[in-house]
Amino acid sequence: PSDGCLLMLYISCLLIILAAPNEAPGLHLHAFHNTDVNEKLVALCKQLHPVFLGPAVPVGVDVQVESLDAISEVDMDFTMTLYLRHYWKDDRLSFKSNTNQSMTFDGRLVKKIWVPDMFFVHSKRSFTHDTTTDNVMLRVYPDGKVLYSLRVTVTAMCNMDLSRFPLDTQTCSLEIESYAYTDDDLLLYWKEGNKSLNTDEKISLSQFLIQEFHTTTKLAFYSSTGWYNRLYINFTLRRHIFFFLLQTYFPATLMVMLSWVSFWIDRRAVPARVPLGITTVLTMSTIITGVNASMPRVSYIKAVDVYLWISFVFVFLSVIEYAAVNYLSTLQERKERKLREKLPCTCGIAHPGMMSASYSEVDVNTTGNYGMPEENGVRRQRMLVELAMETDQVTGHVGSRAYSSVWIDTHAIDKYSRVIFPGSYILFNIIYWSIYS
Repeated sequence: PSDGCLLMLYISCLLIILAAPNEAPGLHLHAFHNTDVNEKLVALCKQLHPVFLGPAVPVGVDVQVESLDAISEVDMDFTMTLYLRHYWKDDRLSFKSNTNQSMTFDGRLVKKIWVPDMFFVHSKRSFTHDTTTDNVMLRVYPDGKVLYSLRVTVTAMCNMDLSRFPLDTQTCSLEIESYAYTDDDLLLYWKEGNKSLNTDEKISLSQFLIQEFHTTTKLAFYSSTGWYNRLYINFTLRRHIFFFLLQTYFPATLMVMLSWVSFWIDRRAVPARVPLGITTVLTMSTIITGVNASMPRVSYIKAVDVYLWISFVFVFLSVIEYAAVNYLSTLQERKERKLREKLPCTCGIAHPGMMSASYSEVDVNTTGNYGMPEENGVRRQRMLVELAMETDQVTGHVGSRAYSSVWIDTHAIDKYSRVIFPGSYILFNIIYWSIYS
């Protein structure tokens, strides 16, 4: 456009402002100590770029993070409160000053001049604080430099990888970009690099340790509008593990250890071993359900899932172990019963040279404590069968007795389980914590 067209635009803006003085309470003449500044501010229109059809306007940005309020794994977002400050130069706002002091205004004047149209990319909710008034400040320097500051709370998206949860480290970013102006019109940059990002020393989170804040700058491309400068506030969070140790890992480990108690309970004590196994299985199911209730429904396995489900398998196998012991014991008792039935019939012929038999068995309730030698480190039970060899001599019967023993493995599974289960679980823990920690 020609200079005449630009002049018409400025005149139109001036007429709009003068026609609606009530809408511009921040432009009263008594608010300014310099008539030049007053004339320039009144002649300014917020729709006009500071350098119309000229080079890109450099806009420096710095941020002070006031608080990091919440991190949500379920919603995959975070909430941050920050002071967002913009720095640029607008020659139309320059004014003469003998003291070279700047002039500060509130948010009412911001509506009447051009300011960068910043927005937060991937934000879900955001607002500018307005207690007790709008938390907006505008500061103009004699040479036309402008400082525009506002206090904002924003909830933005953070794509989290929970495959190592709760032993994970997350990196989130808050992205700032101009909505309308491409990089040809507005050059957005961090005013002092990484020093442009300041954080409050009191910032802390109950579940995370804030490891690092840093800034980056990239170009974002939109196929319909072009290239835009984008600023990133990156921060790294490492999750505190102690809470999950107390609430998840320790209870799960104790349930697994409790399931091993059944290996030392007599195999005939069904009312003791069965409820113990069922209780540990149900408790593990409750722990798993409670953990997953507070987590997003992701389609991959998390580190805590690995630990809980393998612990659940150990508890479940302890129940299966008793089922195997009980089944094998039942088969053993059937064999003993058949043996007792057969011995009187096959050995009871009473005539010289033949064997008669008398059966002697250790009490069923005490066989587990019957002291026997060990073979290969495994204590066994035995059923004693007393065979009496009787010979007929001249004056009577003289009996010479021979003893035979039938060895039966009734407690072998329990005895092996006392070693295999704890050893396997300890090995699993060593591998698990070496991989994820």
